[in-house]
Amino acid sequence: MEQRMEELIKILNQANVDYYSYDNPTITDQEYDSYMRELIEIEEKHPELIRDYSPTHRVGSTVISEFNKVVHEVPMLSLGDVFNEDEVISFDEKVRKEISNPHYVCELKIDGLSISLLYRNGKLVRGATRGDGTIGEDITHNVKTIKTIPLDLGRNIDIEVRGEIYMSKAVFNSLNEQREKEGKPLLANPRNAAAGSVRQLDSKVAANRKLNAILYHLPEPEKYDIKYHYDALEFMDSLGFVVSKHNKRASSIKEVLDYISYWTEHRDSLPYEIDGIVIKVDSLSDQQTLGYTAKYPKWAIAYKFPAKETLTKLRDIKLTVGRTGQVTPNAILDPVILQGSKIRKATLHNEDYIKEKDIRIGDTVAIIKAGDVIPRVEKVITERRTGEEKEFIMSDTCPICGEHLVKKDAAYYCVNDNCEKKQIEKLIHYVSRDALNIEGIGDAVIEDFYNMGFLKSISDIYKLKKYREELMELEGYGAKSIDKMLDNIEDSKKQSLEKLLFALGIRYVGEKTGKILASHYKNIDNLMNTTYEELKEIRDVGEMIAKSTYDYFRNPENINLINKLKEYHVNMEYLDTKINENSNFIDKTFVLTGSLEQLTRKEASQMIEDIGGKVTSSVSKSTGVVVVGKDPGSKYTKAKELGITIWNEEEFIKNLRG
Repeated sequence: MEQRMEELIKILNQANVDYYSYDNPTITDQEYDSYMRELIEIEEKHPELIRDYSPTHRVGSTVISEFNKVVHEVPMLSLGDVFNEDEVISFDEKVRKEISNPHYVCELKIDGLSISLLYRNGKLVRGATRGDGTIGEDITHNVKTIKTIPLDLGRNIDIEVRGEIYMSKAVFNSLNEQREKEGKPLLANPRNAAAGSVRQLDSKVAANRKLNAILYHLPEPEKYDIKYHYDALEFMDSLGFVVSKHNKRASSIKEVLDYISYWTEHRDSLPYEIDGIVIKVDSLSDQQTLGYTAKYPKWAIAYKFPAKETLTKLRDIKLTVGRTGQVTPNAILDPVILQGSKIRKATLHNEDYIKEKDIRIGDTVAIIKAGDVIPRVEKVITERRTGEEKEFIMSDTCPICGEHLVKKDAAYYCVNDNCEKKQIEKLIHYVSRDALNIEGIGDAVIEDFYNMGFLKSISDIYKLKKYREELMELEGYGAKSIDKMLDNIEDSKKQSLEKLLFALGIRYVGEKTGKILASHYKNIDNLMNTTYEELKEIRDVGEMIAKSTYDYFRNPENINLINKLKEYHVNMEYLDTKINENSNFIDKTFVLTGSLEQLTRKEASQMIEDIGGKVTSSVSKSTGVVVVGKDPGSKYTKAKELGITIWNEEEFIKNLRG
């Protein structure tokens, strides 16, 4: 009888490991139920034979009177948190000061409850919470109900492992559906539900909650001749513990950032909640070299995903003017971190939006990022009102020029043509694609920077690098986007004179006229010193263009602007890019699709336009050529269907060379 009982325990425990740890059931549900019934019958008839590692303990039959305290021989330390790419890079730089060529392990940070599991002779003897890191609570009776935690490792081994107990999204949703039907309060989130479940005195509650566990740490790896953290993960996996299949070794910080980027985008696809990424130095000897601070290990950090919603105080409501003249109310907030950026301001859309949500100055409000980009006041936390909040009254005058506002539908507009919004339009035109083509500083950015005082004139664009730290604090502007924008501003200084002439917004001087003037005068000084008579004699210029150009360069404000741009080393010379009249590119429309290996998309587009072609984003019957790189997608398919000429990158470069 005892031998049969041991045989059944072995079969059932292995079946649990195969099913829950490896998602690979080796026996049918009917077989499992049959074996379980047989084991229960034996234990009922012979209670003296019951083993602590019997799978019957997983059904939740233990009730305790209180939680006993547990002292962790190796403290369960928490990790230092970081919230953006810059801080991840800073962590890498600190590591590199002490370790040459470090390698990392990236892990998903599961949003659950930390757990320590202790085994003696391969049998589970204790499960404990983290507590304060030194003293936790014994929750063994509940841990035994979790089927992803093996009760018997099948090996004579003493070991402690650590990980995370969690509740899956599906179980959480199912529990809340049932609780709603029963009229019970809903569980707040999977993490709180899991934590509450393992701290129940009655193990039946935990058993019914269908908890799971994933292991991520081996406290004393040297006992098992392990030299790398990733090898420790694989070792735990070989013992039958569930270890995340998404763990990844990274040989550079770029790979770490790529991992973070991927899971930031794809975390909703997981069956459980994660709230970040854990990054650990892989080499255990390197970990020892780096050591610890008073609170955290120096060899690991936790990158926390930005919050999707956060609360803050609304201090004021201010109006801004857009390029169309639309006047928009904006919330001025106590600074708060949301999705990796510091938020100081959020849109309130219009007067009706404020009235509908009853938003008042002084309210505590919930902020979200609409489309993960634009900060928005989502709701008011009315229960936190003190009675000192003030209702917002919409102004009937423009905050910039003071002119009377006109309401159209739900929005208010300034219709004064002399309003400073014109300066915003000049700035927008200067950075536009057909002008100096400064990517990363589009219409919305110009408006923001103008209203915040960073930009008032065109020359201020080249002073933005002085405000890098302040810009990074603005909502929606991370270090990566700011640095890219500043790099593009520097690159714009190299544009040919015709681009600059068009960007300056000289009346009647379009792209074609800018090219004519630049090619004729070669540099801006020659153009500034010319006469009206000479200008009007140039082919395709005429009297109107000649007069507006001549007048532009007689205006002291414009001369001052040109001189400032010279100080910032903006190119004032014509860079002759002659078009080959026999080129295969003249007057043809090109579409680029897929990843090019020898050129960037921007470089390829510029080359096409320089020799007479045009670049569009969609394939149609009027498309002349589709240039195909790696993984081209639907544009390639459509080009084939329409019988359009298709070049691979090699053919494209060959044609570029004539």
